[in-house]
Amino acid sequence: MIRAAGRGKLTAAMVTLPVLPIAWFVALQEHPVWMPAAYLGYLLVVIVVPGTMFWRRLTGGVGWRSADVVLGTAFGLAVEALLYPLGMLFKLPFAALLMPALAFGMWRALPRPKLPERPTPWWSIAGVMVAAGIAAAWFVRVGSQVIPLTGPDALRSNSDAPHNLAVAAELTHHFPPRIPYADGGWLTSHWAAYEHIASAHWITTVPLDVLTHRMAPFAWMLLTVLGAAAVGMLLTGRAVAAPIAAGLVVAGGDLVAWPWAVSDRVLADGPFSLGGLTNPPQALSTVLLLPLIAVTALLLRRRPGTTRSQLFRLYVAAGVLVAALALTKATTLPVYATGLAVAWIYLTVRRGRLNLRALVLGVGVAAAYALTFFFVLRGAASTVRFDPGATFASLADRMGGGTAVTVIAAVVVVGWVMPLAGALLIKRGDVMVVFLLAGFVAAVLGASLLADRGDTQLFFVRTGFLLGVLLATWGLASLERRQYWIAGVAVAIGVAAIYWGRHQTPRSCTSVNCFGQGLAVALAIAVLGIGMFGLVLRGSRRTWAVIAVAVLVGTTVSPTVASVRKFANPPLTSYDSIAPGGIEAARFIRRNSGSDDRIATNVHCHQARASHCQAGSYWIAGYAERRVLVEGWSYQARVDDSYPAGVQGPYRDQDLLALNDEVFSNPTRQTIETLRTKYDVQWLLLDERVGAPPKNLDKLTELRFQLGTVRVYQIYPPPPANPYPSKSPTQSPTQNPTGEPTVGPTGEPSTPFPSSSTSGSPGDPTTPFPTPSFPAGTQPLPTGSLPTYIPPYSASPGAVSGSTPPGSPHSG
Repeated sequence: MIRAAGRGKLTAAMVTLPVLPIAWFVALQEHPVWMPAAYLGYLLVVIVVPGTMFWRRLTGGVGWRSADVVLGTAFGLAVEALLYPLGMLFKLPFAALLMPALAFGMWRALPRPKLPERPTPWWSIAGVMVAAGIAAAWFVRVGSQVIPLTGPDALRSNSDAPHNLAVAAELTHHFPPRIPYADGGWLTSHWAAYEHIASAHWITTVPLDVLTHRMAPFAWMLLTVLGAAAVGMLLTGRAVAAPIAAGLVVAGGDLVAWPWAVSDRVLADGPFSLGGLTNPPQALSTVLLLPLIAVTALLLRRRPGTTRSQLFRLYVAAGVLVAALALTKATTLPVYATGLAVAWIYLTVRRGRLNLRALVLGVGVAAAYALTFFFVLRGAASTVRFDPGATFASLADRMGGGTAVTVIAAVVVVGWVMPLAGALLIKRGDVMVVFLLAGFVAAVLGASLLADRGDTQLFFVRTGFLLGVLLATWGLASLERRQYWIAGVAVAIGVAAIYWGRHQTPRSCTSVNCFGQGLAVALAIAVLGIGMFGLVLRGSRRTWAVIAVAVLVGTTVSPTVASVRKFANPPLTSYDSIAPGGIEAARFIRRNSGSDDRIATNVHCHQARASHCQAGSYWIAGYAERRVLVEGWSYQARVDDSYPAGVQGPYRDQDLLALNDEVFSNPTRQTIETLRTKYDVQWLLLDERVGAPPKNLDKLTELRFQLGTVRVYQIYPPPPANPYPSKSPTQSPTQNPTGEPTVGPTGEPSTPFPSSSTSGSPGDPTTPFPTPSFPAGTQPLPTGSLPTYIPPYSASPGAVSGSTPPGSPHSG
């Protein structure tokens, strides 16, 4: 991975090799060691090695083998995002295992010229590894605490985490995906990030919640740090850009991380914001955008000696990345496309002729976006609207209803555009400078002029901020060696200025004077520092520019450090949004059902028995990994303690909702049979906090599990018309007239359970119902009391230890 000479090579290897694996296992120490080991092995074998081979054969490399490995890993994720749905169409969820064979075939089929490469200095690698270590420390201190997986806090989640888990579960078992928590409609959102989680779940058997909330986000964060370093080296042609870019990704942010923003971390819009933890599509789209920027640079810069076949391979690489991004996040490609369009105009005007390379790329982006709109989003109308200033009014409301909207807008916008000052230090003109500037400006305009009920317009700037980081990296990497100590001192001045300004700002700040005073103090310290430092040095105009830019960039350094220093409480609700015993009950259904089994429930509201029903409950579909007939449907905005009333509408099918609820209030054989035969419902999950169980429900169904406030019932077919058929050697066991299973002399049921909708032993009359077994890995201890009802059909310990749960990835 590293080509350095003499002692530098040995030093770089000693510094590089231990940091990433140590950081990986330390950050994931809360889980059994086999889980991070299995996922790491999956990354190396299925993603890193094949992706690097694909990348180097298609692009010809970027000049550093270390950069190729990082960008190749991101490219491998893009290939996986396109390969997994193709496999699921043919019921082959292990399709990602084909990637090593495909990579080997490409390696043998395409020419293998010796790629020109430069050695990566040990100090450059060491600087990047320091940034990766800080990222791991941040994840241990902050990232792993945001979404609790065990204990009582796991029951008080907002709607983001269960929603992500539900979509990941849907992609694990079904394709094309439907809305798992309100089954019946197509899933009209971007789902490529969840494909990676589903594929890793199938191959590694690591539980979905661990992959969704821990391992995949942490891996994407590390890849963002390493990928920015790799792209920085490509854009500048200098190894010093790697540690600068990695450091800015980890520590850089914006001016919004005042005390109120640290407590509500959603508002920190740097590339390392917690949006990457709570929104998997945003995290993966940032990773995929980096190699696409690299391919764009290779195409638009017109590398000398490029043949038509090499140009075609570059277009193939760009096409794969564009297609994967189109499936991942809606706010990424518009930012990229705007930068590309302005770059095309710049090249066309500058050279006096139509630039075909940028035009072909633009047509590809438009085609990918159109196909995604019609075949993935299925033409669903967007809820984003043109409403200038609504973003800042929303921020003011979240801060306590303050009236300082104008000041808040000024602080936020100035903080967003601050990294663009780095462009002032770039010496030579380059089309990629135009591309990065235009893309970031478009991101800021999109976040400022558009609005959405869930504030999704903020993801424009979260995507574009990475372009600002690359511009700041480019500018700082353009300095002469003797100027770096000047830049270091100036950055420290900017950090001191912004920290003092935040220190002067009260945590509860809703007035113009409050914000104005803090910002004025910070800017005054920054200007004073620039002036004094410049007068002491008495340098040239270039020196003054270095000081000014470094101070401005330094003012953005703080969100990561502030959150590590004083981590705010996780964004949990004040109530149990998940029923006590609900996680265990959902996992019971998962272990004892087929992937096509469906659940009906009386849980619809995020808070049970609330005066205003916030219909944002998704946890049953997430933890059970099964579709729910009607659970929640308010999926356009996050649901938590601050969820506004009136932003959700009624369920689209009121008759179905009424039928669903009637089973839990006044059940009859007819209504239960309608659910079973017409809607294929096999399981009922009842939360006693919503309503007491009807007296006759356990007579019409079978109570299979009870814990906390949750009961799980299984629906059986009605008894046969002739309860006493003539005996025959091949006759299957029957049920008694009441619908209850007939019990043999030993107390065991003589009737097998009804077959599940998937193939396997549940539908075989000669095989008993599959016995539940404990899922792979350690499961959290029950959050309520021990089960008060033991299923009468539990198997012996010996059978449990040797069985495969039908809900596991390997059973269908």
